[in-house]
Amino acid sequence: MSLHALQHRLRQIGPAAIAVSGGIDSLTLACVAADLIPDSVIFHAVSPAVPEAATARVRTFAQDRGWHLNVIDAGEFSDMHYRANPVNRCFYCKTNLYGSIAAKTKSPILSGTNLDDLDDVRPGLIAAKDHNVQHPYVDAGIDKPGLRRIARDLGLGDIADLPAAPCLSSRVLTGLRIEPGELQAIDRVESRLRPMLPGADVRCRRLAGGYKLQVSADVLDRMQPSETEAILAAATAALGHEGTLLGLSSYRRGSAFVQ
Repeated sequence: MSLHALQHRLRQIGPAAIAVSGGIDSLTLACVAADLIPDSVIFHAVSPAVPEAATARVRTFAQDRGWHLNVIDAGEFSDMHYRANPVNRCFYCKTNLYGSIAAKTKSPILSGTNLDDLDDVRPGLIAAKDHNVQHPYVDAGIDKPGLRRIARDLGLGDIADLPAAPCLSSRVLTGLRIEPGELQAIDRVESRLRPMLPGADVRCRRLAGGYKLQVSADVLDRMQPSETEAILAAATAALGHEGTLLGLSSYRRGSAFVQ
């Protein structure tokens, strides 16, 4: 069973520092590791690129489950390489993250990377290798469906069905400078729309001419004109004076990423 394989790997590693973003992958890993090895420490980085809901989720889990939580500022917004938003932006993000964690602990650093992540373009994995970060899901042969099953088996509630939610900087077209105010606007828009579109993938992309909404194709196809109007009105209100809304289209994974 995948859970047993994961537990076996975590026992081999021992007390660790677990980097938790607030998504299903790292939260599930933290739950398993902290229950198995109470000396484990959970690290969560806060910045304009991290949705407020993700930080709130981590704090709730930490309080409910008695985690040793260390909330840090990884400092990526002081890194001009990161702010320039190059193709390998994630490398600079993770370099700052893992460097900040390593400065606070001598324990092995663990990430929520799973097998499916190895099939995608992940500059952050290079930074992980540079800092000797370990990936227990990969070691245990666990992919995304497998870790969702683990979350359900552990009774982790709604997080088992959380849609993928990369950092807010991933919404910004490659080459456009990362600006905190724009990320906050993106977070406001997505937070406003998710309750209106439960279970759907929702993205607010920062493009050269403004902001573009993207929603799961199946949901978009079923949307009535009045619903579309309501979505656009809510997004415009949440965006405020930050920029121009360019409309609504089908969700395409990684469509702000340009190689």
